Amino acid sequence: MRTGSIGEMRPNLIALVILLAAGSGIAADEYPLAAAVECRPRAGLPNFLAKLKGGKEVRVAYLGGSITAQEGWRPKTLAWFQKTYPEAKVSQINAAIGGTGSDLGVFRLKQDVLDHRPDLMFVEFAVNDGGHAPESIYRCMEGIVRQTWKAYPDCDICFVYTLVDEFAPTLQEGKFPRAASAMEKIADHYGIPSIHMGLKVAQLAKEGKLVFKGELPGLVQEKQPAVPVIVFSKDGVHPYPETGHELYLQSIVRSWPGIEEASKNARPHELKAAFVADNYERAQMVSIEKAKLSAGFVRLDSKSDKLAKSFVERMPVLYKADRPGEMISFKFKGTFAAVYDLLGPDCGQVRVTVDEKPAVLQPRFDSYCTYHRLATLVVGADLPEAVHSVKIELDAESPDKAAILAKRNEKMDDPKRFEGKCVYPGAILVVGELVE
Repeated sequence: MRTGSIGEMRPNLIALVILLAAGSGIAADEYPLAAAVECRPRAGLPNFLAKLKGGKEVRVAYLGGSITAQEGWRPKTLAWFQKTYPEAKVSQINAAIGGTGSDLGVFRLKQDVLDHRPDLMFVEFAVNDGGHAPESIYRCMEGIVRQTWKAYPDCDICFVYTLVDEFAPTLQEGKFPRAASAMEKIADHYGIPSIHMGLKVAQLAKEGKLVFKGELPGLVQEKQPAVPVIVFSKDGVHPYPETGHELYLQSIVRSWPGIEEASKNARPHELKAAFVADNYERAQMVSIEKAKLSAGFVRLDSKSDKLAKSFVERMPVLYKADRPGEMISFKFKGTFAAVYDLLGPDCGQVRVTVDEKPAVLQPRFDSYCTYHRLATLVVGADLPEAVHSVKIELDAESPDKAAILAKRNEKMDDPKRFEGKCVYPGAILVVGELVE
């Protein structure tokens, strides 16, 4: 599967402005933070290890954001599995998309992971879920677990946590940041092992042996110019493969003996009672073709259209409309619905109507729209369990693109690229089901 680029959705680095509270200790007074332990083996990975040691063919899925999308800990762990268990045939399922969290992962799980029949799935969303409420994390992470074990009871799961520099103080004080702490509740409930790949990183920084931001090949400390330190990353988020990602790999290597010891009795996983009743086990992604599309929507050919071709592995079906008044409509029975679409320089805005309530104007353009990337247009959340009707109409007006870009000191490099009022829908995300 294609490596998801760091910028396919909102870049992690930029998204950090909404994550600061998660690593600053503010949440500690509101939410009980888990003790910082590098690995909790819990019930281990018995099915995966039995297959590895038996020389079987196994597929390792990596579901996560841009840190996983990088050529870093993902290919490094894959190579380590291949070297450590040479009799087995180990391949990967790369299901990482930059800037995305569990709130999208739970919807794209089937398409991007389960349809490829995984034997082990790593789930990495602790950074991108950093600004999410614990209740949202429960729903999404539990939905990922329950969907996986419902489809493939033999698939083992491991939660892995990464960090950004703002998370380090909380880790150095002996606690997980809020998102990882919430995920630990789900891991405890289902006996899923977890590894915090960033704990050692935070410890090295506290000891003065690592800096979070810098240029390779390296830095020296100002007070001790002869003593080199590890440079973790350029931006405090995305590790260098040679340094930060190598530390992430070593955390898994150190954790492996404990996980092996805990991996008793390979057998199918049983779905116990849910941790939260409103978890997203029913979350699914449905082709936009299941909705009613007005005549002006045109399906883009993924073989000949450059835009469709670049997103085909994540969005196999992609439509375009560019005339005001073009309409998407559908009905669903459930509690949540969104449209999986693209944002980009030539996009406009839409009016969203749910259950005949007043229409809400939703731009499909933001201050990052100097390129096209995957996005979600939420049309209804936390709705009562009932049948809901949705209408999405392409608006005649265009957002003030120059003003929006100026928020990040961006400018239109070529005004012609920013002309247009397009929408690019690909799928419907729903907790529930579409109805006629």
